[in-house]
Amino acid sequence: MIRKVPRYSVVDIETTGGKAGQGRITEIAIFIMEGEKIVDEFISLVNPESRIPPYISRLTGITNKMVEDAPKFYEIARRIVEITEDTTFVAHNASFDYNFIKKEFESLGYDYVREVICTVALSRKVIPGHSSYSLGQLCNELNIPLSNRHRAGGDAHATALLLKHLIAKNGGFIYPKEDFDIKGLNPALDLKKLRALPEEPGVYYFHNSEKRVIYIGKSRNIKKRIYSHLSARNKRALRLKENLTDVSYELTGSELVALLREADEIKQQRPLFNKAGRHSRFNWGIYHFVDQRGYERFFIDRIKQSISQPLDAFSTREKAIQTLSSWVEEYNLCRQLAGLEDNKGPCFSYQVNQCNGACIGNEKPADYNARVSKMLKKLSFSSSNFIVFDKGRHSGEKSFVWVEKNVLRGYGWLNQEDTITHPAQLEEYISGGTDNRDTRKIVRTWLNNKSTSQIRILKY
Repeated sequence: MIRKVPRYSVVDIETTGGKAGQGRITEIAIFIMEGEKIVDEFISLVNPESRIPPYISRLTGITNKMVEDAPKFYEIARRIVEITEDTTFVAHNASFDYNFIKKEFESLGYDYVREVICTVALSRKVIPGHSSYSLGQLCNELNIPLSNRHRAGGDAHATALLLKHLIAKNGGFIYPKEDFDIKGLNPALDLKKLRALPEEPGVYYFHNSEKRVIYIGKSRNIKKRIYSHLSARNKRALRLKENLTDVSYELTGSELVALLREADEIKQQRPLFNKAGRHSRFNWGIYHFVDQRGYERFFIDRIKQSISQPLDAFSTREKAIQTLSSWVEEYNLCRQLAGLEDNKGPCFSYQVNQCNGACIGNEKPADYNARVSKMLKKLSFSSSNFIVFDKGRHSGEKSFVWVEKNVLRGYGWLNQEDTITHPAQLEEYISGGTDNRDTRKIVRTWLNNKSTSQIRILKY
């Protein structure tokens, strides 16, 4: 297959310093290339709407006075989108420039996505053996003109000439490396849509030619996770690729919300390629009560609205019995008090010296109940009532997951300025969330492993 001549947007920016999302852009230069030829350009100072530190001004020569009357980023954003449309984003140390520009667009509520080539990584591959791959050093050793060093126009133009040199050394045009294996993909699948997938938390859906959902997944990085599916080579993955004709997704902002959303969606839609998590009916529960003698006991019954919330829920009675039996064994509990035996005298375990005799009153309720309490603590959240606040789907929004009396009430999103003075006010913002053993386990596991400082947990 003959590939068309590629179009590149060779970019360089100057900034106020710091990392993307903190520092701001002070200058941008873009050279458009069709193959090896420069066909268009855009260069502009940018008012960063913040002060430029003196050490940055000494490096770039860009002063606060110079950018005072320059356009703000939002005033040139449309031009940047238009001139780079249908091009591959190229820069020296591309992640720096690309992420800064993405963050600027993100603050405007726009998702800027381009395929990316880094000339640092490309140079290491095409022309190995250099002691340094800095732009200045490469230009010096390759006799590439570089004027106005540390200004966007000069650096971007030199990067464009470097790209031209690399194309010649490569013996042909350079295309972005696919991060997934296109072999075996259904021809109806839009690769451009795959490349534009967001690198954010959410739930994604795979569709077949009949528009049916055949797989549902979640990830902290939707694009990276979907690419990993398309790169897998086992039989199941190859079947999935053959049937996949479209991809859709829902951003959640929060990994926890993505986990809960995925669990609900799999149980509701029961996709063909989701084997785990498809059991949607939790008809049986393990219940807990204190008898007249003061012993804490258990029983298994069908889940009914009229009965209190079960400790755990199961799709079959057999699975409930299996789980309760494992609790009895782990915490040295009495099978009779656990409702697993209904004989009048001592339980079988007592007869073989594996029960302390709570069933016949030989063990005091306080001693027995202490082990039960230890078991119940493992099943419960550290607090019975709490709300987890996390990132939203976009700036100005936050997500929440609400648990009350150890029951998942739901999840949803709020505007940052929304004021909540009582948990009941969250009712109108709930978008989903079903309480069952899977979702409670998801919340417990996530709370134990959470690592981001942006999470806030409100206990009440």
